[in-house]
Amino acid sequence: MVETPCVKVCRILEGGGLCRGCGRTLDEIARWTTMTDDERRKIMAGLAKRLRRIDIEERAFRSES
Repeated sequence: MVETPCVKVCRILEGGGLCRGCGRTLDEIARWTTMTDDERRKIMAGLAKRLRRIDIEERAFRSES
C-alpha cells in the first residue's frame, strides 16, 4: 500500500486548490483511501513539482507585496 503524503499541515491554497502541506488537490485528499496503489503512485510522482510551483508562486507574491 502506498503511504499518504500528508504531513499534517493542511492548508488549501486559494485559487489553486492545492494543499500547502502535501500538494494534493481536495479531490485527491478525499478519494485517497479509495484509490488504487497505481493511482496513488501517479499522484505521488507529481507532488514534488507541485510543491516547488507553490513555493515559487508564494515567493513571487511576497516580493510583489
